[in-house]
Amino acid sequence: MTFISDKVKNLPPYLFSEFQRKKKQLEENGVNVIDLGIGAPDLPTPAFIYEKLAEESKKPANHRYSTYSGCSEYREAVADFYKKHYGIELDPETEVLALIGSKEGIANLIQAVINPGDTVLSPDPGYPVYDKGIHLAGGRNVRLPLDIENGYVPRFDKLAKSDVQKAKLMFLNYPSNPTAATVTLDTFVEAVAFSLENNVILAHDAAYDLITFDNYKAPSVLQVPNAKDIVVEFGSLSKSFNMTGWRIGYVVGNRKVIQALATLKSNLDTSQFLPIQKAAAAALKSDFSAVKENNSIYLERMEKMHAALNEIGIFTERPRGTIFIWAKVPTDYSSRSFAAKLLDEAGIIVTPGTAFGPSGEGFIRISLTVNKDRLDEVIHRLKQLDL
Repeated sequence: MTFISDKVKNLPPYLFSEFQRKKKQLEENGVNVIDLGIGAPDLPTPAFIYEKLAEESKKPANHRYSTYSGCSEYREAVADFYKKHYGIELDPETEVLALIGSKEGIANLIQAVINPGDTVLSPDPGYPVYDKGIHLAGGRNVRLPLDIENGYVPRFDKLAKSDVQKAKLMFLNYPSNPTAATVTLDTFVEAVAFSLENNVILAHDAAYDLITFDNYKAPSVLQVPNAKDIVVEFGSLSKSFNMTGWRIGYVVGNRKVIQALATLKSNLDTSQFLPIQKAAAAALKSDFSAVKENNSIYLERMEKMHAALNEIGIFTERPRGTIFIWAKVPTDYSSRSFAAKLLDEAGIIVTPGTAFGPSGEGFIRISLTVNKDRLDEVIHRLKQLDL
């Protein structure tokens, strides 16, 4: 008798857990590893947020189960954020759902809206959870190719008509992980029109919406007229407020899709710990000065690495958002061989572009999640390499 399902047996290990295993091995061998692989902010959660958590944790009423959809205080804070930041009206009762981080929400959404064999369109390169979630739901993943020549915007004309006709769900992600690409509202206008025309649910992953530079403000896909007819948008406090381990996010938009996800989740979990939800509400109701401070730090790091990489001969465009740099590997290297070279010869972990899909070949993703001194050491080590 086998104790493992076929879907799990055929599921590759999560890439970033593999990186952490290799990192531990190297450190045990005395290597001073600098990890630029995983997108986990090194900056602390702002004090007012964890002080709110401590305050709410002392209240016995908050030790009970949350309502399945999340507490009203948190859902109302999400709706208020969308009104102030994007000018979008949301009903917190039916168009907002609390998530235990957007990662679980994305994976569970796929389970909630597709049947085995259904087609899902996902960006390539793109966040690995899209592909893995489709696999676990028994879906068919059709990759939506993105390329540097077109600024990594969706090229719907490259999709086969038969694939579009079979598609039930499509993912987009801007500002993008891994490419750091950003778009204007025009891109979302086209995407919503495509979704409405082909009756495809559009799920936009906006995890990095607040981490932007150079006066760029990331739009919400829900700003497109009639978007709520076909669209849901995922958000997270992990990156913007340095709350990765807190596991708190949300999904907003089409109420039928949100109800389907809420029904699934109510059978699997009981939402997030109430004090965490209330601390997250305080974050969303704040003046966002903490986010601006974070962005200033990321901008300084980005400018340092961007200039150094291009000087060394590792080409990268200047990002307008995210905590990543998407860099082209030198000639004669593949993504994996160059990442291996950096790890073996310089003790630097980066993510090979192919971890995000076939179109990631020829690139690496670099996370800006170490301080300036460590980045200076990265640059020093890179300059010692024979490239």
